[in-house]
Amino acid sequence: MAEQYMVGVLGGVIASLLGFVFLYRNSLIRFRGLRKLNRAASMDFPKRNSVNKTGKSEGVGTTDIIIVGAGVAGAALAYSLGKDGRQVRVIERDLNAPNRMAGESLTPGGYLKLIELGLEDCVDEIDAQQLLGYTLYKDGKEARVSFPLEKFQSHVAGRTFHNGRFIQRLRKKVASLHNVSLEQGTVTSLIEENGIVKGVHYKNGSGKLLTTYAPLTIVCDGCFSNLRRSLCYPKVDIPSNFVGLTLTNCNLPKENYGAIILANPSPIVFYQISSTEIRCMVNVPSEKLPSVSNGEMACYLKTQVLPELYDSFISAIEKKGNIRIAPNKIMAAAPHLTPGALLIGDALNMRHAITGGGMTVALSDVVILRDLLRPLHDLSDASPISKYLESFYTLRKPMSSTINILANVLQKIFSASSNPAMENLQHTFLGYLRLGGMFSYGASAMLCGLCPSPLSLAFHFFSIAIYGVGRLLLPFPSPRRLWDGAKLLWVASSILLPYIYSEGTRQMFFPLTVPAYYRTPPENKDKKNFMH
Repeated sequence: MAEQYMVGVLGGVIASLLGFVFLYRNSLIRFRGLRKLNRAASMDFPKRNSVNKTGKSEGVGTTDIIIVGAGVAGAALAYSLGKDGRQVRVIERDLNAPNRMAGESLTPGGYLKLIELGLEDCVDEIDAQQLLGYTLYKDGKEARVSFPLEKFQSHVAGRTFHNGRFIQRLRKKVASLHNVSLEQGTVTSLIEENGIVKGVHYKNGSGKLLTTYAPLTIVCDGCFSNLRRSLCYPKVDIPSNFVGLTLTNCNLPKENYGAIILANPSPIVFYQISSTEIRCMVNVPSEKLPSVSNGEMACYLKTQVLPELYDSFISAIEKKGNIRIAPNKIMAAAPHLTPGALLIGDALNMRHAITGGGMTVALSDVVILRDLLRPLHDLSDASPISKYLESFYTLRKPMSSTINILANVLQKIFSASSNPAMENLQHTFLGYLRLGGMFSYGASAMLCGLCPSPLSLAFHFFSIAIYGVGRLLLPFPSPRRLWDGAKLLWVASSILLPYIYSEGTRQMFFPLTVPAYYRTPPENKDKKNFMH
């Protein structure tokens, strides 16, 4: 252990020297970006009244902003824009409480975003459970990852809960605003004239085709979005599926800590969703997904995936209708500028669900977009506003790319493989976390959304690689050990680099070279006319 610790220290020192300049530069970038947002957010704007218009279908009026979807991103954005005085129309395909396994874990970073939006009370009265970290188990050994919350008040922590309860609390807050209209309907298409989105066609609850107009339409209709193809270049990958169970009458090994078991052939995640229920999520590769209907899935879970909570696990499997499947979708953000429309949330960008970071990214996007919209008095001049809002896709990168890459990389590392280098990588990662101190602190800060920094991610990944090679070379380097070290570096790079490329190397590491980063709010039309 002493030798491993010395290797870890050496790796940390070398990586620190190489990463110091990058981390300092990243801090400067974040400071300049936040200063620009805060300056813009401090400006207010006047309210405007709705004007009735009609089209080919029955018109229901014009509003400031149309939001398609009232999930986490849509509801939070509608509330924040409504509080700023905007007239907002929200169209959601189903206003009943969702019954889904996704969106049940909110990191501490996501909770802080809720506070920024004035929505922190939405995790109250839904039997939400505090989440303080995760414990990883492999081959009888464990590594605990505690979120670095020492500098925060006691209520700042992660939360786990039933997704439907949380969504309904958000929607209740939206419905409390008189200037926000929340209605059930299915948006069938965007209304586009001369390359500019003017509004949407949608069917209401009774199937009636309606039309509504707004100078800005924000699409956040989730992972199954039927509108994203009009606004981005979607490339969806489904590497695995989560097979979900609800366990009762049992407790996790450590209170307020989730558990991740690195089983063979795939990891299993446990976390509490209420005071009496534990969610179990088994990650199953897509190409190996057994059938639920003919009993193959139950057999698979019993014989190949056997977690420590045996009795409750078997009872959950045998309970009829308790096995549910959710695809783990990965899609990098690849928007194309469309005046009059914007894409956010899972409709824009998805990552593997193993780290539970999706809602944190969505809420961070909402905060950034709210602050960008605040100085805009008039949204009617679509083209310059679209160019200005292009900066959103760069400003979101620190949080989104850090959480996206971490989730996608970990799901690959945690999955069992016949490749010895992958097995070495698993042991290296767990050993790195067990070193504690600065080694696990930085990794956990990124995991929970408190350190949204791509350069910090690269720094820690480099440190882990050095630590892993050092472990393989001890106690004395040999040709075989040198070869194993080279293979570990190759495998680690082949996992990380494609995800960095898909997220956008320039936007992640060199945002100051992206022209959109410097965009400022377009000049008010009324002010321009007055000056002339």
